[in-house]
Amino acid sequence: MNLKQIIISQKEERDFLLTRPYIPRENLSSARSSLQNDLIKVIIGPRRAGKSVFALLMLKGYDFAYLNFDDERLLAVNDYDEIFKVLREVYGKTPYLLLDEIQNLDKWELWVNRLQRRGLKIVITGSNSRLLGRELATHLTGRYQCFPIYPFSFREFIKAQDFAFDPSGYSQESLGTLLYHLRNYLEIGGYPEVVLGKVDPKGYLRTLVESVLFKDIVKRYNLRFARKLSDLLLYLLNNVSSRFSFTKLKNILTFRSVHTVENYVKYLEEAFLIFVVERFSPKLKERLKSPRKVYAYDTGVVTAFKTRFGADHGVLMENLVALELLRQNKEFFYFQTKNGQEVDFIVKENFNLYQLIQVCYDLSDEATRKREFSALAKASKELDIKETMVISWDEEGEQTYKGLQISIRPLWKWLFEKN
Repeated sequence: MNLKQIIISQKEERDFLLTRPYIPRENLSSARSSLQNDLIKVIIGPRRAGKSVFALLMLKGYDFAYLNFDDERLLAVNDYDEIFKVLREVYGKTPYLLLDEIQNLDKWELWVNRLQRRGLKIVITGSNSRLLGRELATHLTGRYQCFPIYPFSFREFIKAQDFAFDPSGYSQESLGTLLYHLRNYLEIGGYPEVVLGKVDPKGYLRTLVESVLFKDIVKRYNLRFARKLSDLLLYLLNNVSSRFSFTKLKNILTFRSVHTVENYVKYLEEAFLIFVVERFSPKLKERLKSPRKVYAYDTGVVTAFKTRFGADHGVLMENLVALELLRQNKEFFYFQTKNGQEVDFIVKENFNLYQLIQVCYDLSDEATRKREFSALAKASKELDIKETMVISWDEEGEQTYKGLQISIRPLWKWLFEKN
């Protein structure tokens, strides 16, 4: 198939995709408004999380051309000027250009630079944070605007279930239905194909992750020990919310060196499979030396790769809170007090520490309650932070513990409040 036929077939694919119904994403309106400026729009996130659809909906109603670089036929073309010539032949002189999965194109950033200088308004999508971040910082400094797209949030999830819920006024029956959806969301996650019920969650997510491991990591970096990478991810997904060190991972999984482990963890982060959270310390050296905590970009992936029987809803809740903080572009850490007690999240804003958050599924046991409150009280005193919260499954209220006022919020309400 020649270049013109490839671009025509992709145009037909674009036109078909634009006719399908979709769940609108929460930041779509601001993304569409941004098209009025000349900055390059960068849509970044995990594979199959909805980046391409987001970009198409962002440009719907505008005159735009489309190239999908996940198409291996297009990657075989080395003459970028020839691509642009045929693009004009197929689409005419469109003011907008969508370049999908751009990280697959060699030296893409130089080409995008040239296209922008020609006056095109460009939208690009990508599934590798380091490649995009490095090239954007080097060649497009200050000339781009980024829109992260993750699997569906819970608010988007219930829209997909066609369930309307008003957090300011609801019946107990409606709340019960909401909690049913929230439990389901924790277990299957937010990938669109899973949420819309088109696939078996576990089989789909395992296949997707294995594809990302091979296509975006093993193949890209020419790794010789693909099995080690797979073992590492399996271990981390089965220890979500737990602390790890690179030395510990090296010993448990019998890697040859700590450096290799560090690289493999970095590759998993770049491919949007996991993200890590550092321990807070005012000393940067101490922060970098301390163990990290690991979370997944989707709780359904955690469930799909779990080797132990049954879902641990406490762990999934903590992962979901971490993911929501990430979605809201918060800077956050975990914290360990001087006597070894742990606080799940410490949130930072405008260079100031302002909130401590514990996540606990069930606070009914008095020993559990005391443990969670005690950690907050100790951390509050050490860091001089007065705003503290425990996110539970369905308990709500205020508690005073050793003079500290602690807010208890149900997970569902906290998720709506973050909107």
